[in-house]
Amino acid sequence: MLFMLIVKASKNSEAGNLPSPALMDAMSKYNEELAAAGVRVLAKGLHPSSNGIRISFPNPGEEPVVTEGPFTESNDLVAGFILIEVKSREEAIAWAMRMPDPQGYGEGRIELRQVF
Repeated sequence: MLFMLIVKASKNSEAGNLPSPALMDAMSKYNEELAAAGVRVLAKGLHPSSNGIRISFPNPGEEPVVTEGPFTESNDLVAGFILIEVKSREEAIAWAMRMPDPQGYGEGRIELRQVF
């Protein structure tokens, strides 16, 4: 089963603030554990939304609308992701629970979603 751990953006990640060296080490260790267990497929961080472009389709059949970042609703933004392949939903939850606070400022949020 394929799952995506979606690391939600925060004010700090949107400002381009990097995590502390201790958190970077903890995240590296977590990623090494995922790889050693053979469950990590891909893990990447994303640039802040100030470098992003949003394409929306407000009117069916009409041209899409392009909006350049930054986007203000940081609660809805994604800062990174880890794609894992596991045997069960429970195993995916267990791996998600092991992730360190991805923001390091008490702002971290992870969304776990199964991939079709």
